[in-house]
Amino acid sequence: MGSALLEMQGIVKTFPGVRALDGVDLDVRAGEVHCLLGQNGAGKSTLIKVLAGAHQPDEGEIRWQGEPVRLTDPQAAMRRGIATIYQELDLVAGLSVADNVFLGRERSRFGLSRPTADHRATAALLTRLGHPEIRPGAEVGSLSAASQQMVSMARALSQDARLIVMDEPSAVLDNEEVERLFAVVRDLTADGVAVVYISHRLEEIRQIGDRITVIKDGATVATGLPARETPTREVIALMTGRTIEYVFPQRTDRAATTAAPLLEVEHLSVPGHVDDVSFTVAPGEILGLAGLVGSGRSEVLEAVYGARRPGGGQVRVDGRRLRPGDVAAAVGAGVGLAPEERKSQALLLGEPIYRNITLSSLARFARAGFLSGRAERTAAREQTDALDLRPVDVDREVRTLSGGNQQKVVLARWLLRDCRVLLLDEPTRGVDVGARSEIYALVRALADRGVAVVLVSSEIPEVLGLADRVLVLADGRVLADQPATSLDEHAVLDLVMQGLPTHTTEGHVA
Repeated sequence: MGSALLEMQGIVKTFPGVRALDGVDLDVRAGEVHCLLGQNGAGKSTLIKVLAGAHQPDEGEIRWQGEPVRLTDPQAAMRRGIATIYQELDLVAGLSVADNVFLGRERSRFGLSRPTADHRATAALLTRLGHPEIRPGAEVGSLSAASQQMVSMARALSQDARLIVMDEPSAVLDNEEVERLFAVVRDLTADGVAVVYISHRLEEIRQIGDRITVIKDGATVATGLPARETPTREVIALMTGRTIEYVFPQRTDRAATTAAPLLEVEHLSVPGHVDDVSFTVAPGEILGLAGLVGSGRSEVLEAVYGARRPGGGQVRVDGRRLRPGDVAAAVGAGVGLAPEERKSQALLLGEPIYRNITLSSLARFARAGFLSGRAERTAAREQTDALDLRPVDVDREVRTLSGGNQQKVVLARWLLRDCRVLLLDEPTRGVDVGARSEIYALVRALADRGVAVVLVSSEIPEVLGLADRVLVLADGRVLADQPATSLDEHAVLDLVMQGLPTHTTEGHVA
């Protein structure tokens, strides 16, 4: 690793009523992966926007290669060789892949654009990233979330960046794609490029990181920690101000009972995604769906919820068959869904917290054709108090909340609705370690109240730690249905890699 490429000292940034950064120090060396850690709301996003030129600091100094600089706008940062890949990808859906890669920097000769050159350069970048199948001419809005992430990566590489900021880059990638990403990162650092890597997955920090900086409440609490040698408990304690163990709530005896199934899914098929999937979930049971991205996990939940019309099979709740492809019928039967993309699929970001919570129960608050805002707020406050949602102002726009608190709002919606079947798709994606433990406890508490829970997570330890029973999926088919206690991470990975059904003593085989 080389000398300090970037130094940020005493960075302060204040917004109306909020001191987002309160003296952050960060130094990044050429050729290193510097991991920036902190809970949601710690100030990470504000800090990288200062580095990207999107925000101007109120106090502090930024030095680039030893010289003081002012990054007055994103173009100034890019001219210095600083590229940022945001968690919420800033791609233009209506444009092609190549247009997005070179947006604002279209190649030209004699004033004429050179799309062929852009396409060739884009294809070369995507090949370097291990994704030659992504066509430069494809409309970026038609791509999967993982492919869009690769396009954003290609744009950063196209800028000949000296420092690349990656904000939760692995959130939408499967295990194979994460390894490919890490290979690209190692190639970059071998060439002297610095990477600032932000992730809530501490196991990734061990794999790819060189040094760690931890920020809490807008200030640096530790910097320069060796990524591989610093104990996880120490990192978590620095992030949260308290020690948090990766301990899941204790399983209860309720899940082991022989109660009649509350949710029954029989021979469910979704063309191109799900092939003859069957399972049941009892009241008080948590069923985990494990498998790689593309295994059909999310599509199963969407079909059960009615958001995706199945090609065959049936879904029953408490013995009553649900009408296929009918969300209203599913909600009416007591089914709730917390989707993977909560910002785009579950939340009205410009609306207040209380309206997002009451959204599925509005009929309860209607008086003579008009909604009672007072009654909505009262009901929402009861839920936010129970979930310890912060801040507690239910009139605040939901977009201003951290990822963990936004997820609590989605869960509060279904708590208010008294749902009987809760479908959770990646419930802790983008959620810090402190909020994760709270969400785990909430999910277990719901199961203890008799709710049937179906959980999808890309993190196999999360599935095994929280679920009572695990369904392993690959290519849209069930490979195994077993108690969570009889599996470990290696066994699940072996199953999905082999793609062969495994006979079990409890459950069924597809």
